[in-house]
This record gives sequence, structure tokens and C-alpha cells, in this order.
Amino acid sequence: MNRRMLLASAALLLAPLTAHAQGRDVSVTIYNSNLALVEDARPLDLKAGRQKLEFKDVSAAIRPETVSLSALGVTIVEQNFDYDLLTPDKLMEKAVGQQVKIVRTNPGDGKETTEVATVLAANQGVVLKIGDRIEVLRDDGVPTRVIFDKVPETLRARPTLSVSVEATTAGARQAKLSYLTSGLSWKADYVALFDEAKSTMDLQGWITLSNNSGTPFENARTQLVAGDVNQLNDGGVFRPRRSPGMISAGVESGVGERVADYYVYPLPERTTIASNQNKQVGFLSAQGVAAKKVYEVREGWFTSQAEPTKAVVAIQFSNARLAGLGSQLPMGTMRVYMRDAAGDPKFVGENAIGHTPAGSELSIKTGEAFDVSSQATLVAESRVSKRLTRYEMKYLLRNAKDQPVTVELRQGGLGRDSTVKAESLKGRRIDAGTLGWSVPVPANGETVLTFTVETGW
Repeated sequence: MNRRMLLASAALLLAPLTAHAQGRDVSVTIYNSNLALVEDARPLDLKAGRQKLEFKDVSAAIRPETVSLSALGVTIVEQNFDYDLLTPDKLMEKAVGQQVKIVRTNPGDGKETTEVATVLAANQGVVLKIGDRIEVLRDDGVPTRVIFDKVPETLRARPTLSVSVEATTAGARQAKLSYLTSGLSWKADYVALFDEAKSTMDLQGWITLSNNSGTPFENARTQLVAGDVNQLNDGGVFRPRRSPGMISAGVESGVGERVADYYVYPLPERTTIASNQNKQVGFLSAQGVAAKKVYEVREGWFTSQAEPTKAVVAIQFSNARLAGLGSQLPMGTMRVYMRDAAGDPKFVGENAIGHTPAGSELSIKTGEAFDVSSQATLVAESRVSKRLTRYEMKYLLRNAKDQPVTVELRQGGLGRDSTVKAESLKGRRIDAGTLGWSVPVPANGETVLTFTVETGW
């Protein structure tokens, strides 16, 4: 239906429902997982005994079962959350079966005519009965408005929590309303400017707040919690055992506030988080962090490849203090830039990182190498015993660049009692299931890596 027809009449009816509580103090603690804790302190002037309180401007995505109200000498008897919001469409839907006034203005002479109509339906349009005729209310260029006698009690101008309380004494006091809500979340975004010649990078971190709760939070003290808070509805969410981008976890203590096993990032100033808004706030700035570009080849099993595969290009760095950072990194997306010949930064790739403790080693994949490739060949496979199998592998690593490179080759697939029987280049054990080699490949040349492994299951 045409919303313009209803605005003039509805505006007068909205006024008594939109008053804000004075003296409010709002705190919002936002988690990564579409969850926030709202603490809303308001002054109340109560009478003794049982009474009904209305808290307007609560989140439209409130979880009513988490509501807590604390005030001196006050106990909750009953609570209701009214989220059927007043809109022109809702107003018309509630008027089905009732009478309204239709006022039309003649565009030619400006005269108004008023008719009483019964609303028959408000589904994908409004059907009216006016006298003996049935009419569809439509936008046909004739100025029209609808007048309602009152606003239905079930419609609210804003989400409202109604609480019946019992007060032991009358008088003014401060009350704090606390609840959990969905619709609020945050994430970290990182901008890394990598200098290959100096083997350093400048790193800047941004926090992006998102408010899709349907309610603004004005002048709120805001804290952000980094970490995966367990919730009962998380049963179907897959969380990898290793955080994306992390080679090895660190053992350094991070900086900043903590609560339980989570890091807390308070925003330095109060802020207004408007409804349907994304807001960005800086939280990290570091220059000259030690970093290097590497070429990676990762294979999960002992097999042959019919065609060469491109090596992965990655930027490796540590967030340890000695590397120039010394800070934990909340989960987010890291975007990497490098300067071109003219000195202008150019975007070269991005990847996700998980919650990363300080002192960790990270590898940020930026893309695939144009000139560096690998091709695996399973030379031989044989049973050594009932439990052990021997694999003889060959890797042909090629480099079409005009400068030498080092390829970090990772061979997975190791089981119990694994041993390296022979290798053309000294390698190392990365973890229980992975071997690693740093393989130098000359400019415009190739290197062959061979090794034999026995592993059991």
C-alpha cells in the first residue's frame, strides 16, 4: 500500500510512545559470535507495591530469557517483550474488520471529501468497503490519507520490555537492566604494507562494529571481547583445531585487559552505534615488523601429480615482541599491499587469521606464484611389514624467475612410528604428521628433492 497516505495521521499518534528515559547510562559488550551484553542503567521513581514498568529502546533482537533487573528493594514478578512495531502496514493490518476514515483531496480545486470505510483485508494491498461498493486503496495520484481512531495496544513505536515488579518502598532509585542480544558483532581487519627489500611490514588493525539489532545505542560505553564464547546453539558450527594462518602458537602474554580467558578491547571514548550501521575504530599500529616472503608447497599424501602445481606465495611473520609487534591478534582478515616501481601501494592478496596469541608464527597466503612450481612423483611404494609402508618420493621444483628462491615444502600424511630413511636435502619434523624442507631453487633453474619415508597406521 502507499505509505505516504498514512504518514500525516500516524505522526500525531506516535508522540506519546517515543519518549526517551532521561539519565540513561548504557554499556555494550560485543562478542565475535553475533552476541552482545547490554547493561542499561536508568533512574526510576517507584511507588510501593506491585506496578508495571516499561523499558523502551531495548534491542529488537533481545533474548528475553536472559533479562536481569537489579534495583534496591525491587523484585520481578512478570515480564513481556513487545516487538510488534508500529508501522503504516501494521496499523492497517490491525484495522481489518474495523472502520477508518478515508480523506481524499481533489487535485483540481483542493476540496477534501471524507468517507467512512470498513477495512476488509490488508494482504498485498488494502481492500475497503465504502457504502455499497468494494474498493482497493491504491496510489493513483489522488492525495489520500487514512485516519485511525487510536493506536492498537499491541503495537509499539519501539521495542519495549514490560516488567511487572514488586517494590518494598516508594521513592527514586537507580535500576540496571541487563540482557543478551543478537544482531551486534565485530571483526578485525588488518592492513599490512610489506617491504620485500627490507623484510619488514607496517601493520594497522581496524575493528568493524556491525549493528543489525534494530535498535541504536547512543553514547554507549563499548567493549569488544575476542574469543569464541560457547553457546548452546553453536552445536553445528565447525571450528578448525588450528587457526587459519597460524604456523605455530605463541607462549607470550598478550597486552590489554582480560576477562576469564578472553581479551577485552574497550573503545577509548563513548560512541553511538546506530541501527544498521558499520563503524570502524583503529586498535593496532606497528611499524617495521620483521616479515619475509616465502613460496610454500603443501602436500597431504604420498602421490603422483600429472601436472605441475603452482607454489603458494605467503608472507610470514611473528607477532612476538622481538619481531616488533608483541600483541595478540583477534580473528579477522589480513590484506597485504606492496609498493610498485613508482612507490604506490598495490593490493597483492588477503587471507583470514584466527585468534592468535602473542609470540605466534603466522603465514598469510596472498596468492599463487606465476613462476615457481612443483610436481610430485611417487617413485615406489612397498609394504615393509604388516604395519609399516615405505614411500619413495621425488619433487621437481622449477623457478622461472631471474633470481633464486627458496621453497618451503611440507609433506603431510605421516602416521605412527614414522622415520625418514633417506633424503637428498636435510629436512625437519614440523609436527607429528608433517615433514618440512627448505629447498633452494636457482634462477631460471630447477631442483630435485628426493626422500624415503616409512610410516605406520
